[in-house]
Amino acid sequence: MSTDNSTAGNAPKTTNFIHQIIEDDLNSSNPPAKIVTRFPPEPNGYLHIGHAKSICLNFGTAEKYNGVCNLRFDDTNPEKESQEYIDAIKKDISWLGFEWHEEVKYTSSYFQQLYLWAVHLIEQGNAYICDLDSEQARTYRGDFTTPGKNSPYRDRSVTENLALFARMKDGEFAEGSCSLRAKIDMKSSNMNLRDPMLYRILNVDHHQTGDKWCIYPIYDFAHGQSDALEGITHSICTLEFEGHRPLYEWFIENLPVPATPRQYEFSRLEINYTVTSKRKLKQLVDEKMVSGWDDPRMPTISGMRRRGFTAAAIRRFCEMVGVTRSNGVVDVGMLESAVRDDLEQNARRAMCVVDPLKVTISNFAEDNTQMLSLAVHPKLPMGDRELPFSRNLWIEKQDFSEDTSLGRKKFKRLVIGDYVRLRGAYVIKADSVIKDDSGEVVEILASLVPDTVGANPPAEFKPRGVIHWVSADHAVPCELHIYDRLFTDAAPDKHKEKSFLELINPDSLRVIERAWAEPSLKNAQVEMGYQFERTGYFVADAQSSAAKLVFNQTLPLRESKAK
Repeated sequence: MSTDNSTAGNAPKTTNFIHQIIEDDLNSSNPPAKIVTRFPPEPNGYLHIGHAKSICLNFGTAEKYNGVCNLRFDDTNPEKESQEYIDAIKKDISWLGFEWHEEVKYTSSYFQQLYLWAVHLIEQGNAYICDLDSEQARTYRGDFTTPGKNSPYRDRSVTENLALFARMKDGEFAEGSCSLRAKIDMKSSNMNLRDPMLYRILNVDHHQTGDKWCIYPIYDFAHGQSDALEGITHSICTLEFEGHRPLYEWFIENLPVPATPRQYEFSRLEINYTVTSKRKLKQLVDEKMVSGWDDPRMPTISGMRRRGFTAAAIRRFCEMVGVTRSNGVVDVGMLESAVRDDLEQNARRAMCVVDPLKVTISNFAEDNTQMLSLAVHPKLPMGDRELPFSRNLWIEKQDFSEDTSLGRKKFKRLVIGDYVRLRGAYVIKADSVIKDDSGEVVEILASLVPDTVGANPPAEFKPRGVIHWVSADHAVPCELHIYDRLFTDAAPDKHKEKSFLELINPDSLRVIERAWAEPSLKNAQVEMGYQFERTGYFVADAQSSAAKLVFNQTLPLRESKAK
């Protein structure tokens, strides 16, 4: 589809500086025919919440201006890449609700063209083969206060460099013995322009190209040229690449590329109580601090999905955070608030008793079961669910107190001699209790008030409040996973004296092996979210089955004041 100059006027109101740049371009004297963006992840790990912001920006921008967004895997480092990561990334993007343009693209598809462009730089006297090892090259490069020195191999002839580069490609040299470097300026104040490496030798098979190549381009060389080949109009990346932009532009200017994309930088998303370094996330996985990349405590999109965070909530959160050029740390509570708001509006309702106390309804026949109908959602047309009511019930222990002096305003639950409503069922009265040898209450003997299902009782039977319950004769056992933040420190990877691994919260996962759920939950689908009434938001885990129901707590109903 094409985009004419009227697109900017018809687009939604500008929300960030990237969109303002695009609108200025569309309204310029030489507007792009179509806005083309790209999301270029490295397939060396799973995507995390920071990537979600970039996904929303790149794909969302293309949508807003009737353009297209490519998914291109920056696969120039085969030692750390795998098909598993590629598949996971594609799944995450689709789950977030975005579609990439045409087929998935790979930087490796451009290896032949990139090689020819490297040859072009050599022919123009702009690149040379350097025999310095990594330590020597680091010394010659200097630092921010010391200018670099020219490599002793910098003045090799074009003929010699072409011959050596061909031999590199043919696998005649060992890893680390030489590299191809751009010839720019070893005294530049920008370290990225001090004769950066373009190609290095890696005797590693590639997940897309197999053993065809033993030399691989560096990201900085491959990235801009891949953008040019795809006709990217706005190459949007995070602020750490701002210093790389002059190099990006140098390559575009010195190569016969078919297009001239421009790079723009925005602030990356940092959240407290979280680490988003893929290296550190991989360390958590490799050292079995978590169960995997999709562990619900991980900030990966896969982990958040398994925990019950919704795609809509994550997209809303990214919109709330905004797109700026100012780095900062976002409170994780903002993300949790976005998730709660979404689940409050959309999650199905159900009842599950976590810490059961038996209630026997003395005036309800032992062999009787009454089917009650409760709404799946109080406001949305999701239909009803059938709930069996029997003589034997489970309620939460915390919903009963023997202290009859507790006032109704202070304790809106069940006490001896007073009334409470069972959610969607009868009003009941606690008549007496049965205790075990240690004096602990193990059973409440109660009586129901007839004709109070869906109806208000007479004034003398007015209940203190409403509590949830399940039929002990019909409830299904389930396992609950209760999650807390993975780290005890707000900035776990910013300590000089401590490793982030030392700051892992030992109570980040609590397993309740036996809770009791209403029968409708037996058919809960994986990733289906529920509000367990008065308990929290839960989701059926990926490992859940009819034989063993497992639910992950997404979040408590309200934010804990202790946090």
